[in-house]
Amino acid sequence: TQAPALFEDQDFPSDDTSLFSDGSTPIARLQGEITWRRPQEICQSPALFPDNISLGHAKQGLLGDCWFLCACTFLLKNQLLLNKVLPPEQPQWDDSRYRGSFQFCFWQLGHWTEVTIDDRLPCINSTLCFSHCHSPTAFWVAMLEKAYAKLHGSYERLWAGQVSEALVDFTGGLAERWSLGEAEEEQRPEQDSDRVRGRSLDLNLLYPVKDECAVSCSTHSSPGGASELGQYHALTVMEWLDVQMVSGSKVLLLRIRNPWGRCCWGGAWIGSGLGWSSVDPISALDLQARVAEGEFWLDETEFLSQFDDVTVGYPISDEGYLKSIYTGNLLTHNHQLAGRWMRGHSAGGSRNSSSYGSNPKFWLKVCERGEVLVSLLQHRKWRNTEQCTQTTLEDSKNTTHQHYQAIALHMWKVEKRRFHLSRMLNKPPCASSHCHSYEREVVLREQLEPGYYLLIPSTYQPGAEARFLIRAFSSSSISLSPAPTLPLTTDGEWETSYFRGSWVEAMTAGGSRNFLSHWQNPSFPFTVCDESAVTSGVNVRITLHQSRPDTDLHPIGFHIYKFPEGESEQTLPRHEDPAASCVPHCYTQDVSLACRLSPGAYTIVPSTYQPDCSANFTLSLDCRRHRLAIFLSFKRGYTTSSSSLCCCCSHCQK
Repeated sequence: TQAPALFEDQDFPSDDTSLFSDGSTPIARLQGEITWRRPQEICQSPALFPDNISLGHAKQGLLGDCWFLCACTFLLKNQLLLNKVLPPEQPQWDDSRYRGSFQFCFWQLGHWTEVTIDDRLPCINSTLCFSHCHSPTAFWVAMLEKAYAKLHGSYERLWAGQVSEALVDFTGGLAERWSLGEAEEEQRPEQDSDRVRGRSLDLNLLYPVKDECAVSCSTHSSPGGASELGQYHALTVMEWLDVQMVSGSKVLLLRIRNPWGRCCWGGAWIGSGLGWSSVDPISALDLQARVAEGEFWLDETEFLSQFDDVTVGYPISDEGYLKSIYTGNLLTHNHQLAGRWMRGHSAGGSRNSSSYGSNPKFWLKVCERGEVLVSLLQHRKWRNTEQCTQTTLEDSKNTTHQHYQAIALHMWKVEKRRFHLSRMLNKPPCASSHCHSYEREVVLREQLEPGYYLLIPSTYQPGAEARFLIRAFSSSSISLSPAPTLPLTTDGEWETSYFRGSWVEAMTAGGSRNFLSHWQNPSFPFTVCDESAVTSGVNVRITLHQSRPDTDLHPIGFHIYKFPEGESEQTLPRHEDPAASCVPHCYTQDVSLACRLSPGAYTIVPSTYQPDCSANFTLSLDCRRHRLAIFLSFKRGYTTSSSSLCCCCSHCQK
């Protein structure tokens, strides 16, 4: 019988559209020279991994993706993570079930995404031209590189990047980049009101987790010991340890792997260098025997002087929990929420800008004292670079600025439910990320006492648009929720209440007013008490947020109904027209309405446009102090039994 046809990926075809995006990198000169071959056409007995796992390490080809290969090295050291990215038990070339396809998984913006590829790989003269394993018959690196290129849109888009991005995409965790040597001023777009000196890394900080975390180092210029290295090159720190010297003192040695697959160093610990004469001969032989192809030893002094920065990927436990690189604590509690900076609405810029207070806001509730890490991760924007000058170097800085905004994250502790936003923002934050930085993700870390904290993510430039993800990790119980857009005014203080609810199919997902089932939606009664509200301008602002991914949003909106005078609030005003509405229903995470309401009893009815669209949602109600009394009733059939109130003091839950 004829063998079944092998899979050919139409979404990532074997042609130039998968290789190049705009021809702005050195691989553009390869157009017309590349052919595509399956592994069984390249060697006789292909396999994903070699029998000798040390030969499975990545070796860089003609593509400038050393940053990606450093993360591959970490995968090879962690079988659990490797199995997550490359699910095991897939039929290989010697399996009768083999059909020419492989599946990979990458973490993208809060979710694991499956990527399927065929196994046709780019070659020149029947030899892999991009990344590959040291073993010529092992193909896991080349296959992973192809899947990652498909995720990005082309191989060319892997040219130049940050190790931290690949580590997060492979683990779903966190990674931070640190300066080496003396602290220096970080590059930033302009003078920043939160300007701080660059953080210097103390290797002793990482010692308790050194065998679990991923560590890479990079150089931005040609150091004296690494004359072969270009303007930007990333390498992997395989291990480091204190070694007893003949004199009785100790020296810290680090074993480094170069993804080029060859040694590019000329220091005191290369081969029979002078450094080994100061170490016990037996220890020297043992350490030298650990060096594989493309690896070398150097001491701490050389390391700190010859490299510019270090990227540290957080360890992840067997149970999938992040482990702090600062304390070794397991961060067993985590939450995430998506957000967006929109020009003219929520893109307020940095603290230098008068519009800073219009940025998106989030409540962080800390239930007990513990270590808390909060990250701000922005979506990458691919831009046309045809007008850019071609470069032959892996210049990560230009690439970073091209695709990312300068971002930062600030946090204030809110002592009470009622506070004046403008006054609070004039005070120093209790914690912040390093500064506004052209990074995909920035992180702040603190030991926090119980209470409520207001988080404000921002871009440096006002009006800069981007989508983002806020993630919080903690060793103690926490919750993360969107805060309303608080008006920035000087005429009185505002207070906020925040509620959770659900639209449940066939129960509380009643749809818009076009449907008779509209009144099955959850409802939230409240009362406006102050007569001065009639003439004093806006006194209420309501924000509805749906908890669904950007790619699967429902159109949402809400109506505010006033109860006729003298009628019970137990009976919904089904025959009344809305006093105010936030319509038409929109496919967006958040919809908001600011309005002026006269004294009386009201109820808010949030809805999706179509009935039976299930989703969780949050409703934020902020109002001028002393003008609004809020009474929330959780009636069966109207609100979810798990609704909870997250304000800044306990009495608001009464």
